[in-house]
Amino acid sequence: MTEYTTYGTRTHSASELAQVVTSSLGLAFVERDSDYRGVYYKADRPDGRVEIQPNLIPGDDGEDDLYASEHPTVGVLLLTKNSAPDPVLQARLESIDGLVLLDRKSW
Repeated sequence: MTEYTTYGTRTHSASELAQVVTSSLGLAFVERDSDYRGVYYKADRPDGRVEIQPNLIPGDDGEDDLYASEHPTVGVLLLTKNSAPDPVLQARLESIDGLVLLDRKSW
């Protein structure tokens, strides 16, 4: 069963959050630039990945769109994909000041 989680923050920029998560979890993020997602940060883990990106992403019409439109006030998203639930990762992410769990799905 794969678990997907979405966290959000209004406190940190994407690059700041990548630094905070690196300090907290020891992950090595790589900055990526995507036409679809804009600049985002990705770190691979043995059982999954963590990605950090702005909620505002470049739209096809030249206007920015929300990646997570159900959370319009959230400026930055942290997305995880794990091969199984990881309570240690969850606890560490939830202990980061200003980072809030928005959604968790498993299938």
